[in-house]
Amino acid sequence: MTRNDAIASAKGLIGSGEFLKELDRRVGYKTESQNAERAGALRAYLVEEMTPAFAAVDFTSKIVESPTGKSPFLIAEHHENASAPTVLIYGHGDVVDGMVGDWRDGLDPWRTTRKGERVYGRGTADNKGQHSINLAALRVVREVRGGKLGFNAKFLIEMGEEIGSPELKPVCASLRDQL
Repeated sequence: MTRNDAIASAKGLIGSGEFLKELDRRVGYKTESQNAERAGALRAYLVEEMTPAFAAVDFTSKIVESPTGKSPFLIAEHHENASAPTVLIYGHGDVVDGMVGDWRDGLDPWRTTRKGERVYGRGTADNKGQHSINLAALRVVREVRGGKLGFNAKFLIEMGEEIGSPELKPVCASLRDQL
């Protein structure tokens, strides 16, 4: 398969509605890191949503507890070949306050809503949309390359970026060799 085949496959994924369906499911997790009552949603996003999504593209995942236990991290890894380059990708799954009731036209921040060429919902651009785009791209690349990526990849997803990433440095230091 060619580059053009990969682009056509990606366009098909978008056109089928599958991409927005996945993004909507991710936006539905109320991962407000500044709200202590959302601790369960922070963990659920990583365990219930992201771990299976990574498994679907042949990644192994593990949850890493932060030093205070307030915001878990996810490390997902795909190892193809020891001589291949490794790409490290960072993202976060937490979002700012959903501001329910304050969205224009009564939009629900925990659902995606398409208006023209735009998609609204808490986290669609920062940062759940990024996860969805990255995972869709990995699927397409594997498809056109016969199940291979052609590189090793690691993802680090934190759940405390919107509160200043207070535990990112110590977690990364503790995982230095792995990362």
